[in-house]
Amino acid sequence: MLWYRQAGTPELVVQGSYDAGARAYTLEVSQVLPPTPGQPIKEPMTIPLAIGFLGPDGKERPVTLADGRELERGVLTLTKAKERFVFVGFDELPVVSLNRGFSAPVKLIANLRDGDFAFLAAHDTDPFNRWQAMQTLATALLVENVVAHRANTPKRTAEALVHALGNLLKDHDLEPAFVAQAMTLPSEGDIAREIGRDVDPDAIFVAWRELRAAIGRKLADALADAYHRMADSGPFSPDATSAGRRALKNVCLDLLATADPATGVARATTQYRDADNMTDRIAALATLSHHQVPERQAALDDFYRRYDGDALIIDKWFGLQAAIPEADTLARVKSLTAHPAFSLSNPNRVRALIGNFAQANQTQFNRRDGEGYAFHADTMLALDAINPQVAARLMTAFRSWRALEPERREKAETALKRVAASTSLSRDMHDIVVRTLGTG
Repeated sequence: MLWYRQAGTPELVVQGSYDAGARAYTLEVSQVLPPTPGQPIKEPMTIPLAIGFLGPDGKERPVTLADGRELERGVLTLTKAKERFVFVGFDELPVVSLNRGFSAPVKLIANLRDGDFAFLAAHDTDPFNRWQAMQTLATALLVENVVAHRANTPKRTAEALVHALGNLLKDHDLEPAFVAQAMTLPSEGDIAREIGRDVDPDAIFVAWRELRAAIGRKLADALADAYHRMADSGPFSPDATSAGRRALKNVCLDLLATADPATGVARATTQYRDADNMTDRIAALATLSHHQVPERQAALDDFYRRYDGDALIIDKWFGLQAAIPEADTLARVKSLTAHPAFSLSNPNRVRALIGNFAQANQTQFNRRDGEGYAFHADTMLALDAINPQVAARLMTAFRSWRALEPERREKAETALKRVAASTSLSRDMHDIVVRTLGTG
């Protein structure tokens, strides 16, 4: 019941150490629940922490305590602020896999090294921790390479991550849906949040795209093999297994196209033309949308002609174009606001075009010249008179403006203050703008 009575998310600090002489591995675990208003002192929570040990060969080792007990399903039950557990039977230093299956909703801080994460990413038998290890590796690599890009210094290569991803693609026993998730890098927004301050969206995009291209180049054969293996020759089926196969196929398609645009565009164009389901067709269109080639506009025009009577699908068409990370996208979005199928009085259409531009297109909304902010502010002022609730919701695209580098931060603040100065703001919009500026 403490989980219900005490506010906040517990933090677990785990320190592991190996004693070769005793063939033992010790885990020291501390749990902290920070003070919150009205609850300055917290009691230790009951926390189920599922763990496992992997040997140097990547195989599971028994989870045996010093008193001879084997943990059922590898679950430690934490009940104290600080606890110590000794495990025995290790002839060599094992790698510990912590909080398997996300057994507890906690923040985990452990003395694992980059090499440990690389090992877990390549070998962990727990899908959640394998995915998490890959996300940790990719995030650290991207953050480091963003810094290097801004400083114009050499960037770190991605051998460990590529090796882990290659192992995934080679393991045909894994569910394709899981492999698709694990092959998906953290988003630009995720990296911006990890950096936290002085954020440069252009540098993040460069590092993110370069890493995707490197993965596509180094794993080209394995990705192409997976792409062809995941293609279904039979009729379309909406079942989970088939959906997972399509997900993996389309992840491979996009990585291959990022690495080799000429071949990738041809493959995406063929998939777009031959697709017998919306998932594959729109995935191919999304891949094409990131390449400035004639095939892109031809596919966009064809897509609109095919589906102009289906509002939900046309929303996707607007959204894809709004998210294109190119300098011409702002002009494209402005022109699309005059499209016969667009109206500020249609909330779904506004979210598809304007919302995707402001929330999914990190480089173009956050243009260095401030034009992305100015356009969004102007549009939200116009929308506020029609639909204050949607306008206020979309105005939250500015919520992280203080984390931007100084030049962008100044321009975002200017746009926000211009909106705040309007004398006809709705209550909803006024509340959001004041809160975002921190003036009320």
